[in-house]
This record gives sequence, C-alpha cells and structure tokens, in this order.
Amino acid sequence: MFWVVAVLIAAAAQTGRNAAQAGLTRSIGTTGATLVRFVFGLPFALAFLVAVVLWEGRPPPVPGVDALGFLVLGAVAQILATALMLVTMKSASFATVTAWLKTEPVVLALAGWVVLGEAPGWAALAAIAVATLGVVLLSPRPAALLSSEARPVATGIASAALFALAAIGFRGGITGLAGDGFVLRAATALAISLTVQSALMVLWMLAVNRAALWATFRLWRQSLVAGFLGAFASQFWFFGFALTSAVNVRTLGLVDVLFAQGVQRFAFGQRSTKRQLLGMALVVAGVAALLRLHV
Repeated sequence: MFWVVAVLIAAAAQTGRNAAQAGLTRSIGTTGATLVRFVFGLPFALAFLVAVVLWEGRPPPVPGVDALGFLVLGAVAQILATALMLVTMKSASFATVTAWLKTEPVVLALAGWVVLGEAPGWAALAAIAVATLGVVLLSPRPAALLSSEARPVATGIASAALFALAAIGFRGGITGLAGDGFVLRAATALAISLTVQSALMVLWMLAVNRAALWATFRLWRQSLVAGFLGAFASQFWFFGFALTSAVNVRTLGLVDVLFAQGVQRFAFGQRSTKRQLLGMALVVAGVAALLRLHV
C-alpha cells in the first residue's frame, strides 16, 4: 500500500507548492515562478539521493539510452505544463485551475496503454470516468467554453495533457533503470530530471529574461519554500511511479482537487457551491473505486 500513502503525501505537498508558485507569479512572472520549482528544488533532490546512496551502501543506477530518453521527455513536458498551469492561474480561481488539470488521467489511460503497454481494465476505466466527471462538475459551466473564459479552459486542459505526457516519461524512465530498490531508482530519476530541467530553464532565462532569473534569487526565501515543496512532492510522485502505473498514480492524485478546495475556502475565503460539492463527492467515489481494485 505504500504507493497510496506516497501519492496522498505528494498530492498534499503539490497543493502547497502550487499555491506558493501562484504567489511568486505575481512577483516575478510566470517564467520566473516556473524556474523556481526546478532550480530551487534540485538541491533538495540531490541531498535526498546522497542520503539514500549512503543508507543503502550502493551507487545510483546509470540510465541507459531508453531510460534517459523517457526522463528527458518527462522533464521537458513538465516544464511546459508548469508554465501553462501558472498562466492559467492568472485568470481563474486556484481550485478551478486544479480541476482543469485533473482531466489528465483520461489522457494517461489512453497514452499509457499505447506507449507503455499498461492497459487499464474496464472497471478501472469506469472509476477514472466517475472521478473525471467529478472534475468536470468542479470546473466552470460548459457555456464558459464559448465565452471569455475559453482561453484559461484551453490552457488548463493543454497543461493537463502535458502533465500526462510527463507522467508517462517519468514512469518509463524509472522502470527503465536497473536495480530492485524502488527508493533508489525513484531518487535517481528525480535528480536526473531536475538537473535537466534546471539546466534548460537557466539557459532559457539567461537568453530571454535575465531580470526574472535574478529576481528569483532576490526572493530566495519564498523560492526555497516553493522549491522544497516541489522536490518533496515530486519525490513522492516518483515513488508512486516506481510502484504502479502512471494512470493509477495520477487518478489517486485527483484528491488534490479536494485539498485545493480546502485552500480556496480557508486561505482565499471562497465557498464551494452545491455543484462543486457533488463534484468532490464523485472524485472521492472514483478514487475509492480505483483503490478497491488495486489495494
């Protein structure tokens, strides 16, 4: 059952990280807030990898071409997904954006089947459908697609698709690493991914937005908080990817919609409507059904 515990911890930490990044977006812009997640998260990921290596008394696995390719795919997709997520947060409520992002399991169920050969059964697909219906109810009214709200809907769903691609990349990379210990493989995969992401983001910022790059270091206290939460959440997501399919991990991860509703209610003072409460109930029902199948 450890993958269940890992995903629940990851979902809670991710909600906190998203809130921290949303705050940084107002100070240093979308690109700067995206950079923070990776550059300020990397030291924590490397420190954890060193601790695991010392604890287990063996070196980290060396990735082959296939594993490295999957990890780079996941790293790049996650950068683009994070940037789109932060753009969307500028024009929609925190919980609503989180809900749009949770269309991801539907994409994962199909893409994971094609790319990784991890086909979900009919019962699992039904559970995913119920949980996703709950997400739809948590989102704005369908008429929003034809209104001025269409742009954040589009960017939110595009971000979800890229997060799904990132999950496939990370799952493929972790399973492609040699060794039996899932903790060491997950820690190694995260360190590689964050190193790639940090290098790409710093090079991009040096080329096009140096002011935002330096601003992240001026706000180093806030950046460290967001970076730590990001690395902490990612490490537990990677534990989940090491132990079960990406679609199982990300479907259970729908519980962060509930965490986001809590943040919206207690931090931002926004109350949930009856439709949102029904949506949350469906999310819980779908996730519970999935757990009954896999635990």
